[in-house]
Amino acid sequence: MEPAQSEMSILGCSPNGKGHDLGDDTYVPMKTMPEELDTNGTQNVRFDEPDGILESEEFLPNGDGKKPMRFTDFEGKTSFGMSVFNLGNAIMGSGILGLAYAMANTGILLFLFLLTAVAALSCYSIHLLLKSSGIVGIRAYEQLGYRAFGTPGKMAAGIAITLQNIGAMSSYLYIVKSEFPLVIQAFSRADPTDDLWYLNGNYLVIMVSISVILPLALMKQLGYLGYTSGFSLSCMVFFLSAVIYKKFQIPCPFEEFSAANHTVSHLDIHLNITDNHATNDNGLVHEMDDSHCGARMFTMNSQTAYTIPILAFAFVCHPEVLPIYTELRNPTQRRMQHVSNLSILVMYTMYFLAALFGYLTFYGKTESELLHTYSRIDPYDTLILCVRLAVLTAVTLTVPIVLFPVRRALDQMFFASKSFNWVRHVAIAVALLSFINMLVIFAPNILGIFGIIGATSAPCLIFIFPAVFYIRIVPKEQEPMHSTPKILAACFAGLGVAFMTMSLSFIIIDWTTGSSNSGGGH
Repeated sequence: MEPAQSEMSILGCSPNGKGHDLGDDTYVPMKTMPEELDTNGTQNVRFDEPDGILESEEFLPNGDGKKPMRFTDFEGKTSFGMSVFNLGNAIMGSGILGLAYAMANTGILLFLFLLTAVAALSCYSIHLLLKSSGIVGIRAYEQLGYRAFGTPGKMAAGIAITLQNIGAMSSYLYIVKSEFPLVIQAFSRADPTDDLWYLNGNYLVIMVSISVILPLALMKQLGYLGYTSGFSLSCMVFFLSAVIYKKFQIPCPFEEFSAANHTVSHLDIHLNITDNHATNDNGLVHEMDDSHCGARMFTMNSQTAYTIPILAFAFVCHPEVLPIYTELRNPTQRRMQHVSNLSILVMYTMYFLAALFGYLTFYGKTESELLHTYSRIDPYDTLILCVRLAVLTAVTLTVPIVLFPVRRALDQMFFASKSFNWVRHVAIAVALLSFINMLVIFAPNILGIFGIIGATSAPCLIFIFPAVFYIRIVPKEQEPMHSTPKILAACFAGLGVAFMTMSLSFIIIDWTTGSSNSGGGH
């Protein structure tokens, strides 16, 4: 093999679309891997970084004894902290609003067990991705698929990433469309019957897409979004702080808001709880049922099974892992694994605290969307309105992070042999946002379709693909099929198939029964 065509020169494009002008036909088939490897199956190679720091990684040798090419032609400059912000923002989605409901239907201990198990599985899944990436010298999910299964593997990974992330972006913009007008209406005390343009969700979602999302999505490097990701995460910290604060402000049982007995400007409720009765300012006594006001450590009901997919996909970030890895300063497998572990640990803590204090506020009355439960008490509560605005800001700033892997997947599938081009870079971003806006505006029920897509693509990206790519890519000379790592990877893939089957079953049951109990996890 000529040095210019060696496996070391076949590199995935970076998130900015920059790559070598080489086609897929220059890739070495999987069956040639054992002949190219040394007796240990791997070779440790050191690379000279611009700042003098050396990197040690596992790659296929060059075959001619010469120093191999760089791991990627992109010079990563994103700091460790910014990478944590970006990955954490990719993990954090609107699903955090439904975790209190999940705890209400599982109990505190079962929820904690499931959340811990999912976090550990996510760390293991990222480990499989990084290990496979390090062996073949590729930092593109789609090219890992090509390396393992050829063009079908590449297309499967690219399509799964595209569908999963388009579904996620659609859900985020649908939240903007449905929630932003309500927040503006509450702050302005506008009459909901007024035909005001700034209360029209369709106009608002287009304005947000053009003024906020598009400029961020046009950035060439994902690392620059670390600042907006940090702000997005701070918005979710504000949400968490408000949930904890409200736990000590709202009594259980609570009295629901009634327009007949309350003024629009401010709720002036002073409840004096004595036994099972409450007296308001008008002297009216209401029976208060406090039978639901008790925390359960473990519970099983008809909704318990529906909450498992919510938890299973609470840490979906795998399409973003390799792009963030590409832009990481001084990239090594261990350093990126630390980025992933820290991001997951931070999100794990926030998830558990938000679920715990949300559940301990409303107990058995917790709704599937936590902020809606607060609105039942006081839809004009200033703090909760600010929290809703913060959540809207967070999901809006998450869209550009999620868009990057989609653009990269499209580049890998259709323009793999092309170098970076600004026109193509901008055109893909504009086309994607336009398509998603049309879905949100003209097909509001499209989220049901994306529920099916998410139930299939998410298990593939989290469980199945990392495991089967690992099994195919890691040489048998290094790890035989009967070795413990590959057996664990095979079991991991089987777990993904089980989650996919379960999620699809629940969605089909919802559709056939006319209910809407299942939820997405992200």
